[in-house]
Amino acid sequence: MPKTAGTSRISDPVSDPALPDPSRWKALAFIALAQLMVVLDATIVNIALPSAQTDLGISDGNKQWVITAYALAFGGLLLFGGRIADLWGRKRTFVVGLIGFALASALGGAAQNEAMMFGSRALQGVFGALLAPAALSLLAVMFTDAKERAKAFGIYGAIAGGGGAVGLILGGFLTEYLNWRWTFFVNIPFAVVAAAGAYFVIREPSGARNRAPLDIPGVVLSTLGLVTLVYGFTRAESAGWSDGLTIAMFIASAVLLLAFVMTEARVKSPLLPLRVLTERNRGGVYLSLGLAIIAMFGLFLFLTYYLQVVKGYSPVKTGFAFLPMIAGMITGSTQIGTRLMTRVPPRLLMGPGFLVAAAGMLLLTRLDLNTSYTAVILPGMLLLGLGMGTAFMPAMSLATHGIEPRDAGVASAMVNTSQQVGGAIGTALLNTIAASATTAYVADHAARAADPKLLELQAMVSGFAAAIWWAVGILVAAAAIAFALINTGRPGVGTGGGAASEAGAEDEFRIPVVAH
Repeated sequence: MPKTAGTSRISDPVSDPALPDPSRWKALAFIALAQLMVVLDATIVNIALPSAQTDLGISDGNKQWVITAYALAFGGLLLFGGRIADLWGRKRTFVVGLIGFALASALGGAAQNEAMMFGSRALQGVFGALLAPAALSLLAVMFTDAKERAKAFGIYGAIAGGGGAVGLILGGFLTEYLNWRWTFFVNIPFAVVAAAGAYFVIREPSGARNRAPLDIPGVVLSTLGLVTLVYGFTRAESAGWSDGLTIAMFIASAVLLLAFVMTEARVKSPLLPLRVLTERNRGGVYLSLGLAIIAMFGLFLFLTYYLQVVKGYSPVKTGFAFLPMIAGMITGSTQIGTRLMTRVPPRLLMGPGFLVAAAGMLLLTRLDLNTSYTAVILPGMLLLGLGMGTAFMPAMSLATHGIEPRDAGVASAMVNTSQQVGGAIGTALLNTIAASATTAYVADHAARAADPKLLELQAMVSGFAAAIWWAVGILVAAAAIAFALINTGRPGVGTGGGAASEAGAEDEFRIPVVAH
């Protein structure tokens, strides 16, 4: 018999998404564990790469493919992974992604030659592209209360921001005291625990799937466009920006992505509904976060080389040197961001957060051969971590701002895409700037140099400082975009600046529970 308006509400949170899921905090623990595994993998392999290269006989020309194979598969397939999460269901996609990532990691740890290594890294990227958007969209559909959502995304944001630095520490320990293969094997227990926990604990709200037919042209065009873009930037790092193939990759990427946008505007069930991008708050998040990641990834690389090559730190000591940045990120995300998220508009966390990070980066432009870790690098990393942690938390939450459940997966994928593409751009762009500045320094000082080795180190540090100046400017630009584009009010309040409230009296951060 059909229910009337007076019928009592069903008390099952799976059947009635208006009720909070009682196991949501347990689910968060497993989602956070999976996110930590994915973020760790982005840096842990960097520390192990020299040892793996020697053992497997990988040439200097091919060693970049250990990093590039993962970046291409992960960055290129993220939108597809987000759509699969909407279609299959986030829990199923999450568990499949974890199991696949564990198997690919086992293959990488057991690699006997470069072909096995490259193949395992590509497979890790494929399953990571399933896992990452499913994880973020699960949080989006499970945490709908504004205060709880702030706490959940605070934890997630801290892990997303600080996990890369943790990877440097863990990678240093595993490489120095065990074997480079353990930088792959360590993923397996992470994945098994997270998959088992997710299977038994996560209860995805009903009615949140998007069962529309898969947009095959959109999948092909977006994947090829993003792969071509990421490859263009990674090639620019090694072959130069004027290389013919590098230029061809950028042109091809622009054509493919333009064709993708045109296709999405016309098809009935698009892979990436343009409404996900055109809402100004989400667009502001994707753009500002991508820029911030450009600055941050470049700095990770420069500081790692500076501490190991110039200062002579061991891999483990280098990892521990990044601890202040991790502490700053955790504090900024879980203490500042979480506590203020429900009290002030997100732009007043993101904009100042990026500016504080820029101040920390500004300190690091003072790097020279004798720079004090305590006086310069420590406070610089603390400010950088504090600012990025404060900005990351509302950014992760706003990524699914006002989104319909059927689009939660692809909206989450766009955050990961902006980070992945930003990381590829940051590494290539800032490395190229540093290399040019280094070459110019050598040319200017070679005639007066008494010690070639000293000149080489001075030139390297000069290159790092020049690139970090660019990173400062990029973070300031990210802050400006956050201030200009993000205009939503704090939870429970409409948009600011006199704009019409997008959701009326409805909580700005509450995801509608009924798919249209």
